[in-house]
Amino acid sequence: MSVATALLRSLGPLPIPGSGGQHWCGCYTSANMKTTIRLFSIALFIASACLSSAQQQQLAAIGDLRLQSGETIRDCRVGYRTFGQLNADRSNAILFPTWFGGTTESLMPNIGPGKLFDSSRYYVIAVDALGDGVSSSPSNSRLQPRMSFPRITIRDMVESQHELLVRVLHIDHLKAVAGISMGGMQTFQWIVAYPGFMDKAVPIVGSPRLAAFDLMLLQSEIDSITKNPAWKNGNYDQNPDLVGQAEFEALFLTTPEHYNRATKREQVPEELQKAKQSQAIDANDKIRQAEAMMALDLSQPFDGSMERAASAVKAPVFVIVSKYDHMVTPGPAADFARLLKADFLELDGDCGHIAPGCEEDKVKPAVAAFLEK
Repeated sequence: MSVATALLRSLGPLPIPGSGGQHWCGCYTSANMKTTIRLFSIALFIASACLSSAQQQQLAAIGDLRLQSGETIRDCRVGYRTFGQLNADRSNAILFPTWFGGTTESLMPNIGPGKLFDSSRYYVIAVDALGDGVSSSPSNSRLQPRMSFPRITIRDMVESQHELLVRVLHIDHLKAVAGISMGGMQTFQWIVAYPGFMDKAVPIVGSPRLAAFDLMLLQSEIDSITKNPAWKNGNYDQNPDLVGQAEFEALFLTTPEHYNRATKREQVPEELQKAKQSQAIDANDKIRQAEAMMALDLSQPFDGSMERAASAVKAPVFVIVSKYDHMVTPGPAADFARLLKADFLELDGDCGHIAPGCEEDKVKPAVAAFLEK
C-alpha cells in the first residue's frame, strides 16, 4: 500500500461536496471538513511526489561486471527509471533499454497512458545501456576513465540489465523486452541470451547482426572521432567537436525525400545550428557504444548459424522494421523474423530510421495488440 493510500484510508469516509458536511455514513463539522480537505491535499501531494520520484533517474550498484571479453567493469552501475505499478503477481514488467547515445530521459516521451508503452497497464523499466554516460561509461568511470574503460558488447549491456532486474529489483521474469534501434539490438540479444526470461519481445528498427552498410556507417563515425586531433587518444580536456557527425546523422536518420519535404532550403542554417547544439554525447562513450553494435552477431555462439540462434528463442517476437532505413538497414532483422516465424511489420513510409515516430499510428496499436494477445 502506498503512503498516500494509507493516509487516505485513515481519514475514513469523505464528505460529499454540497452535502453540508453530511456523508451517508457519518457526520462532519466545519472543522472536520477543513481538516479532511487539508489531509486530502497532503495525500495528493505525497502521491504526486511518489510518482515523480519513481520516474526520476536512479542508479543501481551491481559490483564488478565480468565482460564477454574477459575484462571487468569495476564497480559497475546501471541507471534506470520506473513507470507505473508492478502488479501483485509481478507479471506486467516491461524492460525498455536505450538507443544509441540515448538515455532513459530520452525514452520518457514513449512511456505513459496512450503512449507506445502504457504505464497504466504495465510496469515499465527504462534502463540506461552501458556507455550512455549514465550507466558505467568512459565518461563517468572513476576507476577506468576514458579509453581505459574496456570495450563492451550488446551482450554485456544485457548482462548488466539482468543483474539489475534479478539482484536489485527482484524481478525474475518479464512481460516483455522491447527497444528501438540499439534498444532493438539489445532486445534481439535478450531473446537468445535469456530465452525463458520474457513472455514476449518487440525489437523495433533493430538488428540481430548489422549489415555491411551499417558497419561502414558506424566505422566512419568512429574514424571521424579518432582522426580528430582534439580527441588526443581519448584524453581530451573538452569534448571534441562532433558537429559534423550530428549533421551526418541528421541525413542518415531519414531519407532525401522526407528531409526535403520536411525542411525548406532557408531552414538549413537553422538546422545546422541545431546540429551544433545536439552534440551532447561524450566522444569516448560514443566509440564504445558504436563498437558494441558493430560486434553484435547472434549467430556467434551457434557456429555462425542464424537458424540455430533462432531455434534457441522461446518467446513470441514482433519484429518492426523500416523499409527505407539507412541507419540500421532492415534486411538482417527481416531475415531473422522469417526464421523465427515472428509477427512482422514493415513500415513503408519515407521517414527511414525515424519511421516508428512518423508512423506511430501504425506502431502503437500494433504493439499494444501484440502485448495483449
